[in-house]
Amino acid sequence: MSAFDPQMQLISTLLAGVVAEPTADAWEHARSALGPTRAQEPELAKMVDARDDTALRATIEAWLSGKKPLPQQDRDVLRRAMKAFRKSLKVTRLDAESSIGGGPMSGGRHSGIRGMKPPDRYPRAVWDELARQGRLVSAGHGIFELPPGDSASE
Repeated sequence: MSAFDPQMQLISTLLAGVVAEPTADAWEHARSALGPTRAQEPELAKMVDARDDTALRATIEAWLSGKKPLPQQDRDVLRRAMKAFRKSLKVTRLDAESSIGGGPMSGGRHSGIRGMKPPDRYPRAVWDELARQGRLVSAGHGIFELPPGDSASE
């Protein structure tokens, strides 16, 4: 298993993998990945330490249904990923607008860019979770857009 990066990856995704295939190595990987989050999520740490896949499965289902908030670490990763997406989309639009508008004295044109491939520094699971939450819309082929009505999507 690869090293877990708490700045870029979701602990909930890692734990869902443990529940899907609860091997001793997977539990140990989850235990070490949970390290920095232990103080904020003592119940989660207790489930992982006890290798309680039933309780962990119920917690994951509560996260997916929205009955329980994701761990703070995941919420922080998602917040940073959204910020990175918005900034990248803004830069992409500005770049397109600067090249299609003509000369410096023209009024320019607005870019028709609505979506883009999200920054590679975050794994696909992060973007899929943002789409599941409705904060992004998957346009297919790895392209994501801001949802209609989002002030930055105009």
